[in-house]
Amino acid sequence: MQRRMWMAHCSLSLGLLLAPALARATKRKILVLGDSLSAEYGLARGSGWVALLEARLKAQQRELEVVNASISGETTSGGRSRLPALLSKEQPSLVIIELGGNDALRGLPVGMTRDNLRAMVQACKKAGARVLLVGMEMPPNYGAAYGRDFADSFETVARDEKVGLVPFLLAGVADRPDAEAWFQADRIHPLAKAHPLMLEQVWKGLAPLL
Repeated sequence: MQRRMWMAHCSLSLGLLLAPALARATKRKILVLGDSLSAEYGLARGSGWVALLEARLKAQQRELEVVNASISGETTSGGRSRLPALLSKEQPSLVIIELGGNDALRGLPVGMTRDNLRAMVQACKKAGARVLLVGMEMPPNYGAAYGRDFADSFETVARDEKVGLVPFLLAGVADRPDAEAWFQADRIHPLAKAHPLMLEQVWKGLAPLL
């Protein structure tokens, strides 16, 4: 009798000790693969839209961990090359892909950007992760045809691959009458006050996937 009680006590104690570790191991992950717009370039830590997303999920008591794998200057080619290792390591249930802006800034072919986006989406799906593709638009000085083809790339990939889409991350920021007051001195990277608006754009596409 005493031996059974001792074993039961040990099992209960072990269960209590392992519970937090098991909870961490089973917590679903959201992987964010982006560029400087997601990497808090020029901002205080914790003020970018990814950090704000993590805070919102925590406030809603959702069992989701956000892994921000964004790098300033990242292109779709760079993201495509890094993605397999990230999928293997993090095993996310959902991936947010926010890449493409640096492709356009470097004048890279739209077709290459589209192919890279498609390959990343397909890799995520093969790994069992849902995908939210975050789109970008270019200023008019890049030319109407290029700007149209670039923006359409995100919509095309999202439609063909049947994944979620945020058409334009900077909607409500870059297209407002006082847009200059919402960007850093380089006129490329938004100020901290713009990131809550960016989060709202992402949330529109993300919420139905959670």
